[in-house]
Amino acid sequence: MGLYLSTPNTEKLSQDGENENLRYGASAMQGWRTSMEDAHAVYPDLDCSTSFFGVYDGHGGGSVAKFCAKYLHQQLIKQEAYSSGDIGTAAQKSFLRMDEMMCGQRGWRELAILGDKKDQSSDMMEGVVGSSKSGEEGHDEDWSVEEGPHSNYEGPKSGSTACVAIIRNNQLVVANSGDSRCVLSRKGQAHNLSKDHKPDLESEKERIVKAGGFIHGGRVNGSLNLTRAIGTSLMSIFLK
Repeated sequence: MGLYLSTPNTEKLSQDGENENLRYGASAMQGWRTSMEDAHAVYPDLDCSTSFFGVYDGHGGGSVAKFCAKYLHQQLIKQEAYSSGDIGTAAQKSFLRMDEMMCGQRGWRELAILGDKKDQSSDMMEGVVGSSKSGEEGHDEDWSVEEGPHSNYEGPKSGSTACVAIIRNNQLVVANSGDSRCVLSRKGQAHNLSKDHKPDLESEKERIVKAGGFIHGGRVNGSLNLTRAIGTSLMSIFLK
C-alpha cells in the first residue's frame, strides 16, 4: 500500500508522571504509516516554574518531528523574550529557529542521524560519520557552523507540525504551526486553544496566493493539505 501498512500498527508507547503542580500522561501510536513519523516532548520541570509539552506530527518522514522534540524546548529557554516573561514571542522565535538550525552541514547531519532507516542512503551515512565531531552530540551550544559536502543544504523536504503548551505558574501559553490541536477540558466542556492552518481558511489562502502559490484540491500547490509547518524546504515560502 505504498506509504501505508496493510493493517495499522496499534502498539502504544505511553508514559505518565507528575510534579507538585500537575499530572500528565502521553501516548504515541504509529498507526497506518510504514514508520513512526511523529514525536512528542514532555518536560514537566523545564525550569523551576515552567512545564513544557510538545506534539510534532511529521510528514514525509519522522526526522523533522524528532528534531523539534529534541531541540525546540532548548531554543525556547534561550530566547531573551523567555527570560523577560514574554513566552508567546519566545515560542514564535523558537519555531523559526528550527528551520534555521536544519540548514547547512550540521543541520543535514542531525537530520540524517534522526531520520528513518528508509531515508538514509549509504552516501548520507558516509557524510554523517565524516562530519561528526566528538562531544557535540546532544549539545546545542550556539549551533556552531560546520563545513562539509552539505554546507549548502537548504533544509529537509520532509516537515512537521508543532503544537506546544507551556505552563508557567498559573499561565498557559499555546503555540502551533499546522493542524495539530490543543484542546482544554473545563467542567466537561472542550475549548479549542489552537487554530488549524489549513488551505480552506481564507486568511491562509490569501497569504499563499500573495506569495505566488495556489490552492488546488484543498492542498497548497496541489501537494500539502496544511499551510504552515516546520521544515518542508520546497514549500517553505508558503509554509511560514
